[in-house]
Formats: sequence, structure tokens, C-alpha cells
Amino acid sequence: MRIILYTGKGGVGKTSIAAATAVKSAKDGKKTLVVSTDPAHSLGDCFDIKLQNEPMELAENLWAQEIDTIHEVEQGWGVIQKYFTDLFTAKAVRDITTEELTVFPGMEDLLSLIRILGYYKEGRFDVIIIDCAPTGETLALLSFPEMMRWWMEKLFPLKRKAIKVAGPIVEPLLKIPMPSTDVLDEMERMYDALDEMKRVFSDRETTSIRIVVNPEKMVVKEAQRSFTYLNIYNFNVDAVIVNRVIPQSVTDSYFKAWKDIQNKYMAEISDSFSPIPIFTAPLFETEIVGLPVLDRLSWEVFGDDDPTDIKYTGRAQQFTKDGDNYVFTIDIPFSQKDDLSLNQKGDELFVRVGAVKRNITLPRTIAALSVKKAKFEDSRLNIWFGGGEDA
Repeated sequence: MRIILYTGKGGVGKTSIAAATAVKSAKDGKKTLVVSTDPAHSLGDCFDIKLQNEPMELAENLWAQEIDTIHEVEQGWGVIQKYFTDLFTAKAVRDITTEELTVFPGMEDLLSLIRILGYYKEGRFDVIIIDCAPTGETLALLSFPEMMRWWMEKLFPLKRKAIKVAGPIVEPLLKIPMPSTDVLDEMERMYDALDEMKRVFSDRETTSIRIVVNPEKMVVKEAQRSFTYLNIYNFNVDAVIVNRVIPQSVTDSYFKAWKDIQNKYMAEISDSFSPIPIFTAPLFETEIVGLPVLDRLSWEVFGDDDPTDIKYTGRAQQFTKDGDNYVFTIDIPFSQKDDLSLNQKGDELFVRVGAVKRNITLPRTIAALSVKKAKFEDSRLNIWFGGGEDA
């Protein structure tokens, strides 16, 4: 099975690209589900149909779904939420605020992923394509399983047997409720789901993430940041889709300035994301609504290629700790160490090796440090960052 997540800054057209990918996958004979986890659903608008909380068959081999996050919270978090509500209100008055506080930030999205994990385990579909929320929320979502496990272990430090023995004593003494068997069972289920979710979404042979961008400054900068952090979390970014590119055949004088701007940022996109494959989608003369237009969009992006193939399996960027320093490794194949130059400006690192350029956005931890040294090893450039003077 293949899982593909599409993310990007709000408004770049990731929903259209996700839907178009699903349409082509289905036409290629794969049972395909495209599902939206974005609370501000627009997937149904893209297909020009009202979607439900369960997969709806739209065409042969094609299903679509907009997950109802409120329903997922009630189904997957209800038992635990009730316990937290009882715990928080043991010595206070229960009100709607308490109910809201017991749904942790990001919980709705997490439970949506657990629903998708269920589809993965069932094996009902060959391909699952996820239309994610905007970039920042996606990064939080993908890191949430580890964070959630940490919180749960802090909230439930006692083992089941200890609770069973101590509960009758502790509860009347402290006048707070202890977790019941149902709560503990639900927590164990959540633990297992978190572990499996992390494994599946980190499996580079199963799951890949694709970043959708427009050739505009703010969009490219956000995409650069998300690319860096996705690599830190070791998720496989296998493609970048540049959407709404004005065709060179458009000669109207109104678009000349826009074409010049886009050409500038197309070059920056190439410098920033190489060796990740880059696909382009033109700015259409019509709305991207309905199966025929989505089919056309899919061919503009992928042509005869299989859109569900893993387009890249390497790790373009990697950060490791080396004593008090950090080592940043980037993949620059077919390059020599001659004419290497590095220039750091704030959180941006500019690397040039002969004719090869890279524009990289550094994470906050690294951006505060300075370049100490750099060394080529097997077509990979290692750069050491640390405090003090440069080496």
C-alpha cells in the first residue's frame, strides 16, 4: 500500500493536486482513497460534490472522504475525555470550558490519522492520498504521536496493577477519581495506535510527503522551512509540486511582470529542493472543479508517469549531534569540493559548489550558531555548526 500526504501553505492548491493525483491513480487501476484532514474542508468543492465522514465512491476505483473531526473525538477520545473531565472537576464546577480543555490541541487531527491507520490495516485500498492542513499544522500533526505518548506517560505513570491495588485507597483519600479499566484499555489502544502510526508514517517505502508551492516569495520561504523540519523528523519528501505556473505561451502584457517573478522563484525552488524531483502544474484558464478538469490537471503534472511511485527515497538533509556541535549533511551528487563557498545570513544558508547552488532554511537551534568547518564525503557535504569563532 502507498500513503501520500500533500501539504503546503494555505491557498497554494494542494487540495486540487491531491484530488488530481487520486483521479490518475484510480484511472491507472488502483483502488484509491483521497481523504481530507483539514478542518476547513475543500475536497468536496474540488470534486463538486458534498462528501461525508465515510468514503464515498465517485468513480471506478476512486473514493473520497472529509473526516468529521468532532465525530472522531467523540468515538476515539470519549472515554478518556470523560475521565479527564471528572479528574479536572473533582474539586471544581464542571462547565463547557472544562469539556473543551480535555481535548488537547491537535487531538482532532491525530484521531483523523488513526482513522486512516485503520484503512491501512484493513488493506481495503491500494493508495491513500491525504489532503493535509496547511504546513504548520501538518508539521505539528506529524510530530504529535511522540508528543502525545510523552504526555500520556506523564499523566498515567502508574501501571494497571498498581492502580487496581491503590485505587480504593487513593480515591477516597485524595477525593479524585482513579482511571477505570475502560480508561486504561482505551489508553493502551491509543499507545498501540501511536506506535504503529509512527512506524507507518516513517516507513520510506510506504509513506511519502509532497510539498505544493506557488512560485512566490512567501510560499517558497515557508516551503523551505517545512522541508527542513520534515527532514529533521526523517519523513520522506519525495516530490515538490509547483502549482499555478503561468505558461510561457501567455504573451499578454499584464502577465509579463508575474512571469518574471515566477521565473525568479522557479530558479530558487530548483536550488532549494534539488535533488528532490520537481513537477509543475500550469495556471489553468478555468476553475479546478470536477473530474474532467482534475483528470487534465493530473496529466499536466505527471504525464505518463505513475503518480503513486516513490519519486525519491534518499535523505536530502540530515542533522546530527557531534559533541557540542551540530553536523548538517546535504546531498550534492555529481559535485566536487573545488570552489566550495558557504554564506550564512540569519536562518538562511547559501551553498555553492561550482555550478551547483543550494538555498537552505536552517532550524532555529542551528540558525543561532555559526559555521565551523565543512567537508565533502561521498557526494555529501557535511557542515559543522557551533558557538565561538569559525574554524
